[in-house]
Amino acid sequence: MSMDLFRQLLEAQRLAQDDLLRRKGVVGVAIGFRNYNEQVTDQLAVAVLVDQKKPVEALSADDLVPQQVNGMRTDVIEIGRLEAHVDPRARFRPNVPAGVSIGHYKVTAGTIGAVVFDRNTGEPLILSNNHVLANSNNAEIGDAILQPGPTDHGVRPDDVVAKLHRFEMLRFYSDYGQGPAPPTTTPPLLPSGGCDIVDLFVTVGNAFAKINGSAKRLTAVPAAKAQTSSNPIVPNQVDAALARPNNPMLFQQSIANIGRPNGAKNAQLGMAIRKHGRTTGYTEGTVMLLNATVDVSYGEDLQARFVGQVITSPMSQGGDSGALIVEGDSLNAVGLLFAGSRRASIFTPISVVLDIMDVTF
Repeated sequence: MSMDLFRQLLEAQRLAQDDLLRRKGVVGVAIGFRNYNEQVTDQLAVAVLVDQKKPVEALSADDLVPQQVNGMRTDVIEIGRLEAHVDPRARFRPNVPAGVSIGHYKVTAGTIGAVVFDRNTGEPLILSNNHVLANSNNAEIGDAILQPGPTDHGVRPDDVVAKLHRFEMLRFYSDYGQGPAPPTTTPPLLPSGGCDIVDLFVTVGNAFAKINGSAKRLTAVPAAKAQTSSNPIVPNQVDAALARPNNPMLFQQSIANIGRPNGAKNAQLGMAIRKHGRTTGYTEGTVMLLNATVDVSYGEDLQARFVGQVITSPMSQGGDSGALIVEGDSLNAVGLLFAGSRRASIFTPISVVLDIMDVTF
């Protein structure tokens, strides 16, 4: 290898690097041997690393990688999405990102959705689900919130990072009776391994099967739940709660491996979305159904009906509850994840969450 050629390549990289990195899909620039037909050659080049190779016609003129930079050949290499090896179940100090483990001291664990701000006071608050921060209504304002959550070895008092600030009450009803469950009903213990995304029972009919392109359906809603009672089921709009940080400087406004949300956007059919959660980390999905009315199981025989929800391809598991859903190609928040099944995930539109909880980004 000629040292003169190598120095020329280094200089070409230095001069072109900023311009190359601004192009959509480019995640890195380096020096190395050129690849041809998936085989490494002995020709040196300025390597332009992209998350995914795309055909020329799919790229704008501004995003095309030139064949040469400063007289040196380039080589486009697909390297995939580069992620820091963040353990979302770990104890984060002194900076806690969103998208990692958190929970009320009596639950297992869920996910920090985002740092949001009270619309009246400007106070920073932690956004997640009721069943993550408020133990499915079975909590008191001021209760201890742990990071990581209890199932991830968070303990009092060492890991108390916030206090429950306020939450939207969940309206439950009995799966095997009619009408709302008694207000004294004790919320069920959540399964081990996380403040699990609760089972999803869908009442939007056969359209849901389009997610898998098959004739299979999710578990049918039991007939006993039919609203023939004089005590009708009262629907929910959100499963959401807020916690007040003990030290606001401890919490980052960025979501792990995604970045800081800088706006809000309505979900659209076919929209590419992503999230970072306590259990599955970074995942991507697609919006499949809008304006869904769904019946969600909170364990044992307690159910809650939700209206105006969004259903996506499967992109989450138990413990991801509370994660913020973000648009795939921007930092616009789209919704708050709270439930799912093996076949789908479900979130509440972010505009509804922000309005009901009276917060903003």
